[in-house]
Amino acid sequence: MIKDKVAVKSTESIQGGFWNRSHHLDRMTLRELVVAYFQYPAIIAYLGLAVAAIGAWFWRPAGLAQTLAAIVIATLVYPFVWYCLHRWVLHSKWMWKSRLLAPTWKRIHYDHHQDPNHLEVLFGGLHTTLPTIAVATVPIGYAIGGFGGGAAALATGLITTCVYEFFHCIQHLAYKPRNKWVAAIKQRHMQHHFHNENGNYGITNYFWDRLFGTFYEKAGERKKSPTVFNLGYTTEVAEEYPHVARLSGGVATGHPRKRQRD
Repeated sequence: MIKDKVAVKSTESIQGGFWNRSHHLDRMTLRELVVAYFQYPAIIAYLGLAVAAIGAWFWRPAGLAQTLAAIVIATLVYPFVWYCLHRWVLHSKWMWKSRLLAPTWKRIHYDHHQDPNHLEVLFGGLHTTLPTIAVATVPIGYAIGGFGGGAAALATGLITTCVYEFFHCIQHLAYKPRNKWVAAIKQRHMQHHFHNENGNYGITNYFWDRLFGTFYEKAGERKKSPTVFNLGYTTEVAEEYPHVARLSGGVATGHPRKRQRD
């Protein structure tokens, strides 16, 4: 029988140096976050690959108009791709059923909802993010401007990912933003994590939430979700589909902050 647990194990392997210990955003300052952010391997990889993509553009550039079009369209497409992935993949109820897909689902989203302020599992895994960024941007850029257009679109996608990841961190950081826009997106994302996970799927852009009817401004507009922390992967579900529970050492229950104190 699968038993409830008060803690959840992460499948993330923490690297040496700064990342040889756990970090929680609700216990960090903005300065500490910036230091941690630019030391994280995934962010370093995104920035390094963006520089390489820009270098590829200089090697075989597209025309100015084609390059600008590739950059603009990649920037506009990115929020839609994120919305679709977040809503229909990350919040899916089919990945945990597969022994092959369950570890990926656990790593890329279940762990994040189990402990929303845990910095190590907030960042996506490179094995899932890099192919997604490439598929979402390179074909569009290539269709517009050939090799150079594809390189420009890829660089745009990588840099946009860095921006998204930073604001995602900001949304979980224990401080009240002075900027009204940052405060608003932080509030909406916190509602997604602590009130009702079936809405507010955007990070910095909630256009697609508004269009598809998943946006809510205030917590009172929706009922409190009983699955906001486990995404529907309950003890009962784990009895039938135990793959995630086995990786996690059980099924964690209760509020993440309470589990951390315990």
